[in-house]
Amino acid sequence: MTARELDCTDEMCAFVTIIDSKRCLNYGQERFYFMNVPKEIRRYCPKCKKHTLQKISIYKAGKRRGSAIGERRHAEDKKGYGGQKFPKLAKPAKTTKKFTPILTCPECKKKWNKPGIRLRKFELVA
Repeated sequence: MTARELDCTDEMCAFVTIIDSKRCLNYGQERFYFMNVPKEIRRYCPKCKKHTLQKISIYKAGKRRGSAIGERRHAEDKKGYGGQKFPKLAKPAKTTKKFTPILTCPECKKKWNKPGIRLRKFELVA
C-alpha cells in the first residue's frame, strides 16, 4: 500500500510509511555493523550514589578447563567409534558476534555487564 494509492495528505502519508516499516521482518533489530565506543563514559553508579567517569572494557571468555565436568563428558562421548558428539559446522550461521561491554566504577571498583550488542566490529576509541 503506497501513499499514492491512499490519496491522502502529507501527514497521513508519513504515518502510513511508519506503519509499513513496522511490518518488515527485522523491525526493532539493530542494523549497525561497526561501532566506535569511548573508553570512558560518565554514568550513574548506584553503589556510590553519584555520577562517575566509568571505564569500558570488552568481556572476554575465560580459559577452558579440561577438568570441568562438561569437558570430561564431551570427551567421553567423543571417544570410540561413535565419532563427533556435535557435528562440526563447515560454515557458521551468524555473520556477527555479540560484544558485551563491562563498565567499571573507578571509585568503588564495582563492575556491571551491559547487555550484549550484535556487531561485526566493536572498537574502543580514546
